Amino acid sequence: MKNKTHNKTLVEDIELTPDNPVKSGINWYPGHMARAIREIKEKVKLVDIVLEIRDARAPLASGNKAMDETLRQKSRLILINKVNLADPHMIHLWEEWFKTQGEPYLFLDCFDKASMKKVMTMAHQIVDQKRLASNPETYVYKAKLKMMIIGLPNTGKSTIINQLANRGATKTADRPGQTQVQQWIVIDKDLDLLDTPGVMPPLLAKEEHGLWLSALHAIPDDIVGVERPALFLIEYFKNKNSKELKDRYKLTTLDITVEEIVEKIAVLRGCVRQKGLPDLERVYKLILLDFRKGELGKVCFGIPPVDKDI
Repeated sequence: MKNKTHNKTLVEDIELTPDNPVKSGINWYPGHMARAIREIKEKVKLVDIVLEIRDARAPLASGNKAMDETLRQKSRLILINKVNLADPHMIHLWEEWFKTQGEPYLFLDCFDKASMKKVMTMAHQIVDQKRLASNPETYVYKAKLKMMIIGLPNTGKSTIINQLANRGATKTADRPGQTQVQQWIVIDKDLDLLDTPGVMPPLLAKEEHGLWLSALHAIPDDIVGVERPALFLIEYFKNKNSKELKDRYKLTTLDITVEEIVEKIAVLRGCVRQKGLPDLERVYKLILLDFRKGELGKVCFGIPPVDKDI
């Protein structure tokens, strides 16, 4: 562990300032993702609507602006998933912002059956409205839909597919990048769904976005390592004076350095080596696991921008 405090490391080295964009040193864009984008561009014309899945804990950063041009002429429904893990107050602000953006959206918990039914209702409405607008004289309602599902890794695409199909139609995994090929899935007689690999943006504009997505596990731990996202989370919750962080790790105060908080967590959870030294690798993994399970409280990274940036 570095001698200087982690507070200083994060502020000076990572520059987590919303108004100070920096070229990110955190990027993950393996070959299968470049191939996936090419295939999405080729096959998007075969579907009626695209479901874009995002994470409610980072409603904007978990989008992929690299796909905007491809989807510009296609009906799209943005599904902001995992709302059960997100800060309700911030979600309210984000909902108000999305209302101004001109794109259909829905905040949801994909394990909620009512929400999933609403997805299908909205998808049909969006497609029907477009069909009617383009051919008002010859329009005939069609129950059959063809959908494409896209999104960053670990946003819940496979779980949403399984919920729509009411069965294990595709694999789910904690590790990002489980799906690496496109596959058509017949949900029922009226719905065919094209599953696509999770695709990251080719470049993240801000270092903080890379840290958010690493903490959310959209980027695998072996790409960034566990230290940086874990320390970022501790500083984030320390700055919020998080009651959940204090309760989870039995901390009497957060008015200490990030380094000291990590060491106290290590002792509490038995993440120690010989001579009582903290096992930092274990404690970083523990912090990330607790966060991803929602044990450290509900969060929402970032605030709605003042301009259109969907």
